Amino acid sequence: MKVINIPATEDTPKVVLDHENKIFEISGRSLPEDVVVFYQPVMEWLDNFENTPIPNMELAIKLEYFNTASSKLILDILLKLEEIYQDGTPLKVIWYFLSSDTDMKEAGEEYSEIVGLPFEITEY
Repeated sequence: MKVINIPATEDTPKVVLDHENKIFEISGRSLPEDVVVFYQPVMEWLDNFENTPIPNMELAIKLEYFNTASSKLILDILLKLEEIYQDGTPLKVIWYFLSSDTDMKEAGEEYSEIVGLPFEITEY
């Protein structure tokens, strides 16, 4: 599978989706000008991943901030992972938050209640 490695900018998160090395991470700030265009490669990658899953995938989400438009796309990513999980591929999401950032902790808790995925919420 093609590796996605998008470097972080002031307004977009770092995204690494590397099937071979089992690195799956979204980190930084997510407020891209066109959130659908930014996250489209991620959704396409997940469509391909669904056809060639690896067991025990762990997606690390380490967002410092995300805007409302990004929240919808993050949910779409999680819902896609839920489909893959329900099809029998063991995976989980690890939602990281700074200990002082209760908003980000609560966001992770809300997502974990919406999707039927193993979800770990942890400080970093």
